[in-house]
Amino acid sequence: MSYKKKISLLQLITEIPKEYRDFSLFREPIPDRTNNLEVEIIGVRVSGRNLVLKFRLPSGVLLSGIFFSYYPFHLKVFKLGRKLYIRGKVKDGDFGLQIVNPKELKEPKDEIETVYSKKSVKEAILKYMNFENLKIEGLELDKIEKLMEIHRYPNRELVTHFEIFGELPEPHRQTLKFVELYFYIKYTKSSIEEFPPLQKLSGDWKSWAETLPFQLTKDQRKAISEIAKDMNSETSMRRVVVGDVGSGKTMVILASMVIASPHKSVLMAPTSILAEQLFEEAKKFLNRKVVLLTSKTSKKVDLEDFDILIGTSAILYKELPEIPLVIVDEQHRFGTRERNKLETLVKREERKPHFIQLSATPIPRTQAMINNTFIKVSLIEEIPFQKTIKTEVLFPKDFSRLLEKIQSEIEKRHQILIIYPLVEESEKIAYQSLAEGLPFWKENFENVYMTHGKDSEKESVLKEFREKGDILLATTVIEVGISLPRATVIVIVGGERLGLATLHQLRGRVGRTGLDSYCYIFTKSKEESSIQRLQKFSKTLNGFDIASMDLENRKGGDIAKGQKQSGETFKWFSSKDKEIADEVLSKLEN
Repeated sequence: MSYKKKISLLQLITEIPKEYRDFSLFREPIPDRTNNLEVEIIGVRVSGRNLVLKFRLPSGVLLSGIFFSYYPFHLKVFKLGRKLYIRGKVKDGDFGLQIVNPKELKEPKDEIETVYSKKSVKEAILKYMNFENLKIEGLELDKIEKLMEIHRYPNRELVTHFEIFGELPEPHRQTLKFVELYFYIKYTKSSIEEFPPLQKLSGDWKSWAETLPFQLTKDQRKAISEIAKDMNSETSMRRVVVGDVGSGKTMVILASMVIASPHKSVLMAPTSILAEQLFEEAKKFLNRKVVLLTSKTSKKVDLEDFDILIGTSAILYKELPEIPLVIVDEQHRFGTRERNKLETLVKREERKPHFIQLSATPIPRTQAMINNTFIKVSLIEEIPFQKTIKTEVLFPKDFSRLLEKIQSEIEKRHQILIIYPLVEESEKIAYQSLAEGLPFWKENFENVYMTHGKDSEKESVLKEFREKGDILLATTVIEVGISLPRATVIVIVGGERLGLATLHQLRGRVGRTGLDSYCYIFTKSKEESSIQRLQKFSKTLNGFDIASMDLENRKGGDIAKGQKQSGETFKWFSSKDKEIADEVLSKLEN
């Protein structure tokens, strides 16, 4: 069976029947499902447009029947004293067992028919899904039996459960989750190519770490050790470092550049501001020649004379020398094509650079565990210093109290961030836009700045605000990027419209230097579930816990995005299914 056919087999497995039709004879009526019964008609009564019937089963059980709008032919079929087979859904109501709109059935046959959304699906299942093909895939007997019960040989217990609850029994659903993840990892992993590195790298990062004016956290040291081991191997490394806001990913970047020494490193950041911040950090902590390359500096940069190159996507348009270490910060801000182009620029024939991607968006631990089978993952969960950010959900009645808090923080020379849901006025959203909110803030406060994603001057606005501003009005453009050491208050307008991960990223803009800080989520929502979600968010600062909470509000099947940015999702498996992930990974390791 070819690779494509194996994937097709998985598609067949996860495309469950939309209906089961049980044509076998029932000895006793089963409420809440379609029954096939042998009956004798012992009562016939017409009441207006209704036809009321009385049936007796061979066991003596009595059952009423009703047609709410009968036709003349019903009187010919359902004659008093006649014995026949009938089919219909049985209900157990106030007046006992009742069957609505029963149909005459030819003699029952001992079989259960599976009905799929497309006839071609059933044909393919009959052709490809058999014990032999499933065994070839390495599935164990208990899993094969459950799959065959779903698709080929359903039993009455399964059909009854499906008809009553509208879903498969739990053991069958667990099997589908297992098989879906098993196939995905098995065949995606087998298609991943490995390449020799441009250079094996083994710089002494531990001696460098001893020179720092602070101690690295346990998680930072663990991530750096994992990177050091990978970069000194015969295979080019691909690793994602996932760290919460303020977890110290920058020091992991710098340590990786030390490991690459005396060879070159290149780091690409999504904005000039972020590139400049990383450039300053590298100059401060590394005794190497560091060069900055952005659209503003590109003409002045000598690409023959540097140890470390830090820049924006402007790097992609230059001729680069051989660089054994490539790092992409805030990797989700770049497309797959951009990341691949940077790697391609420095590769030589079949040899590739070591490649590190960094993300400030924590992911559920189950997702990290699964992604680790395709691309190595390091999690940095510890925060170097304890953040003190008080999070509170506010309503319109709290607005005057919010203004008092903003004024008191400005008097301490602290800065305020106010995040609006949109730039221009919209009838679809019950909140002010940036443009509508600006006059109020300018009238009541000094040093008010505004920017948004499409603002061509946003980087200069952010820089000027950092030095001179009191209040910054923005959209979620502030989510990543500039460091604002004096920012202590962030107000997120219409917070119920945002995912918890985005709220957490925004909250991370304040309290970056240990100052007591505040995150206010302003909402007009009256939905209890929406408010509860925000209240739950306000009780934790741990991004990895928040990522798991986010799963409670959505399907949670986006794990495949770790490999394919197209957003492929699972039908059955979810990041919540940690035990199943453990079982699959354990099986694939053996």
